[in-house]
Amino acid sequence: MEVLIARLSHLDPEAGGALRVVMFYDTLMRRRVDLPALARSSAGLAECVAGLRLHGTGQVIRFSPDGKQVSGAGLPASTTTPITLDDEEIGSVWLERPDAPGALDEVLLDRLSIAAASVVERYGPARTTMADPALVELVISSDSDEAGRARALRLLGFAADLPIRVVAVRSRLPLDQIGGLICPARPVKAAPVAGIGVILATTMDPSRFPEGVRAGIGAAQSPGQSWLEARTALRFTTPRQPVVHYCDLGALTLLAQVPPGLARENADVAAIAHMAGNPEDLETLDTYCATGSLRRAADLLHLHHSSVARRLDLIGRTLGIDLTEPTGLTRARLALTTWQLLND
Repeated sequence: MEVLIARLSHLDPEAGGALRVVMFYDTLMRRRVDLPALARSSAGLAECVAGLRLHGTGQVIRFSPDGKQVSGAGLPASTTTPITLDDEEIGSVWLERPDAPGALDEVLLDRLSIAAASVVERYGPARTTMADPALVELVISSDSDEAGRARALRLLGFAADLPIRVVAVRSRLPLDQIGGLICPARPVKAAPVAGIGVILATTMDPSRFPEGVRAGIGAAQSPGQSWLEARTALRFTTPRQPVVHYCDLGALTLLAQVPPGLARENADVAAIAHMAGNPEDLETLDTYCATGSLRRAADLLHLHHSSVARRLDLIGRTLGIDLTEPTGLTRARLALTTWQLLND
């Protein structure tokens, strides 16, 4: 390589210099240096102040050519290059020259940004949200061995000893936007898997899910089990209850295990399916089942309680269920939930 660089230098000094820059950063990456070492070495190579910033943490690192860390105001950046990881900009690198940019500054910063992204990925957690779907699938698959799962978690930026909570999401909003909202402090990773959005996180704030998002949340335990729970919880979501925790479902999760054919044959479920052609009645029954109170249902539906009572009386006759009795209300709730699972 040195011989090639020497020959190129005679033919094209700039090309030879570019190869030397590439070799310089290849050596640094083989030595697995950290971010300060990268900035310090870059300042020495460029013979001017070199800087590096990570958006996620706000960390700024600047070194002068003499190897000393610089703080405070400096010269405006003469050349800047973004640091990208997983197709997301996670920071930037720059040079502060008092005069015009050097001929090799763009090459230098390009290699510096690649090296910085590699360091962030290795020593992260990475500050990106979107992840490789293959890695996410390896984490949540029930068929994954623990060694493979642990390696995938490390590559995604999670510590192997931290419990991971899995969220199954249906939404038209970008997954990275949802992940950033519910996990503002990170770490969080997201990817689509088998037509469902998957969000991995150690902690989250469920109250921050934006409107229009359906989300099922698994317990913070084995990612494989948490994924199964999250998918089940997602099936129980409704417009009235768009976010469901698996641990809040209790015995209702047994309904998700009923074979679809058997569920459709049930008389109560079949009656709900027949009534579903009338959205007004369906909403009234759903609201009453959710509240268990005539007056509370009336408040939510913005109707007089006597109007709701008349509707429920007609619905009860259609279903063949006395909705004023506790047993009847339980039957209606179970039938409605089962029908919703069949149509999730």
